[in-house]
Amino acid sequence: MTQQGTLGVAVIGTGMMGADHVRRIDEVISGARVAAVVDIDEARAKHIAHGVEGCQAYTDPAAAMAAPDVDAVLIASPGPAHEAALLAAFERDLPVLCEKPLTPDPASALRVLEAEQRLGHRRVQVGFMRRYDSEFMRLKSLLASGELGRPLMLHCRHRNASVHSYFTTDMLITDSVVHEMDQSRWLLEQEITAVTVLRPTPNANAPEGLGDPQLVILETDGGALVDVEIFATCGFGYQVQAEAVCERGTARVGDAHGMLINRTGGWGGEIAPDFVARFEEAYDREVQAWVNATRRGEVEGPSAWDGYAAAAVSAAGVRAQADGRRTVVEMIERPAFYR
Repeated sequence: MTQQGTLGVAVIGTGMMGADHVRRIDEVISGARVAAVVDIDEARAKHIAHGVEGCQAYTDPAAAMAAPDVDAVLIASPGPAHEAALLAAFERDLPVLCEKPLTPDPASALRVLEAEQRLGHRRVQVGFMRRYDSEFMRLKSLLASGELGRPLMLHCRHRNASVHSYFTTDMLITDSVVHEMDQSRWLLEQEITAVTVLRPTPNANAPEGLGDPQLVILETDGGALVDVEIFATCGFGYQVQAEAVCERGTARVGDAHGMLINRTGGWGGEIAPDFVARFEEAYDREVQAWVNATRRGEVEGPSAWDGYAAAAVSAAGVRAQADGRRTVVEMIERPAFYR
């Protein structure tokens, strides 16, 4: 590592998420520095790099990874570019924090699994940041303790104020509900076996052609049921909520965020404008945990297997969305490497 044990990180992709991670590593995270940034837009890469001391700009991920002061890679480029970047990192045996999705589909995710297994050791942590949110961590701990008995159902809500013009109906699954898919697997410690998608009359305020909102039903191999309301054009802000219904009680997270104000004639709280604001602390915790583990020579957190499982469940969700039928998830058996 460079600079007395400081981890030199190459950030691949400088869009909203990548730029936020550059800021995070430069200003918040200890034990790491941004050694390189990569973007196909050279001017943007240079602009981002200019604001970080000692940071170099590249348009080729492999060239950035070959730089002598790069020890690790954070992938925040669009999903279709992830497989090539991951395989390039594997060639140099570099540890990777890969923003979701691992890859956009199960076939490419499986290729990544196979390539990582050929290395003989884990190199990938996937960026499912909800696992690092304080509320969800408390819910996970409570369920794992068994205090409330066996979890029977999860009720989930995922709401966005609005979406970009390029947002498509299948992205409700692959870009949004994929978080609930991973969240459910993690909280319940069960695999998802089938997906059903129900579609009400679309929101009149949604972009033309976008079938929003939807209700997604997930079945697990442990017999639990998960329902997810995805409403990507709710208009009022960003909300993520989950309620676990267990044998001896229930537990709910996500009801409140920010300051609660009492004033004449009423009271109320704040609703985050977007996921970056809502999960800022979770992102900080996630990246710091990755840096700490990497400096110890370890890999923790969501694995490439979790990324593959999310891709497989998402693919089933898109099929269910298209034909309205209960759709079985097609997955390989979990390799011993990831147990």
